[in-house]
Amino acid sequence: MIEAEVVIVGGGPAGSTCARELKRRGIDALVLDKSDFPRPKLCAGWITPKVFDRLELSGYPHSLIRFERLHFHFYGRRVPVRTVQYAIRRVELDGWLLERAGVPVVRHTVKRIERFGRSYLIDDAFRCTFLVGAGGTYCPVYRRFFRERYPRARQGLITTLEQEFEYDYPEGRCNLWFFDRGLPGYAWYVPKGHGCLNVGIGGALATLKSRKTSIRDHWNRFARRLEALGLVRDVLLSPRGHTYYLAQKQRKVRLDNVFLVGDSAGLATRDMGEGIGPAVESGLRAAAAIAEGEPYEVDSIPSWSLPGILAAGFRTSRAGLSLR
Repeated sequence: MIEAEVVIVGGGPAGSTCARELKRRGIDALVLDKSDFPRPKLCAGWITPKVFDRLELSGYPHSLIRFERLHFHFYGRRVPVRTVQYAIRRVELDGWLLERAGVPVVRHTVKRIERFGRSYLIDDAFRCTFLVGAGGTYCPVYRRFFRERYPRARQGLITTLEQEFEYDYPEGRCNLWFFDRGLPGYAWYVPKGHGCLNVGIGGALATLKSRKTSIRDHWNRFARRLEALGLVRDVLLSPRGHTYYLAQKQRKVRLDNVFLVGDSAGLATRDMGEGIGPAVESGLRAAAAIAEGEPYEVDSIPSWSLPGILAAGFRTSRAGLSLR
């Protein structure tokens, strides 16, 4: 039996941030994850300046692309928006964050969680006083303690298809297409370091079903558009899909000494689907609540990304920096 004051299920940005903060505060933590790190992770990899600071990424040893404009597309019209944002590769970031946390990590697929008095027992192998669910949308901690009592609103479920691959992209612009041809969501084209490119598309699953269409239908149109624009050519695209929840007004994220963070708590922003920022912030807050015995809340974590994008552009403009 392995015992720790805190067991964190999931080693992504939410889990590793929580683990690192707990260690800083002198609290014994253990991370369980079903995968070995570094591991591939589908994600546009968008990092805001706030997340850059919260994660203390100055000196980050892996690829990091800085954008000084985002190119929004609405109904065929391109709108360049000045800002400062970053793109990373999750396979690099997640592995680095987890190693930097400096806590024990065990590869383990969680199957059963039971509560005994003030302790939680995981698969008869791990025991803890505090349990943090950081395992994504279908986290076993969420399924065990929250799913039946506090189900999520299906209207907030987003389905995506995306692919990241090596590509000599013709331009370094980050492009975002919103509500294109009836898509209830947006598509993206994000250049990354080491000659990698991430392209993807996401939309509200309930709306797609009500319109009797699918995310695959929209992906096929998106792929043809990328080729017509000369942005992706001579590549056989074979995307993979995943789902996640946008932030809801009513979110139950703590029961006794069980906490949900990141996508386990359904915190992605409602306009841009940004998940890394809310994951990091919720991980820090959960660690503080455990360490200080204070309430844990996520309602004040921003549910919208666009205000922060515009604010970053305003600060950059005021500083007199050059913008491409």
